Amino acid sequence: MFNTDKSDAEVARSLEKKFWKELSSSPFIMLGLQGVEDSRTRPMTAQIDEKNGRTIYFFADNREHLVQGMGDRHRAVAAFSSKGHDIFAHIHGTLVRDDDKAVIDRLWNPIIGAWFEEGRDDPNLVLLRLDADKADIWEADTGATMKAAVLSALGRDPGDEFKEDNRTTVEI
Repeated sequence: MFNTDKSDAEVARSLEKKFWKELSSSPFIMLGLQGVEDSRTRPMTAQIDEKNGRTIYFFADNREHLVQGMGDRHRAVAAFSSKGHDIFAHIHGTLVRDDDKAVIDRLWNPIIGAWFEEGRDDPNLVLLRLDADKADIWEADTGATMKAAVLSALGRDPGDEFKEDNRTTVEI
């Protein structure tokens, strides 16, 4: 079970720290726009700019439905699952078109270059910035399913054991 001796603030700081660490090691996010006809999320690779206070950027193609549907800015939602499936996050914010050449140069790498024929000068290259308001972050307890089954078999509500110990909402 989770350590219930920690304060809510300590739990929040711990989960936020784990979130950033996991996102850095596996930066794949499902990103979508809120309130548009094509509201499906799409897999995108997050570029975390530590220089700008952990700002999340995405390189995108101007012809992509997500970019065409957003204009210069749009409310967005993103979902994240760590490689080990022990950290999950639902991120809320505003997706902003931000074609800052200095940021493009700083975040550019050969993998991104493979997607754009003309490199950093490709006319279809768009840099998007996620101005996140908050993130709901969950930490999965190893063996939680087994513990829930045991508690249920004992006539106890497994949800009571996990209500808020492994979840937090943080401003990011």
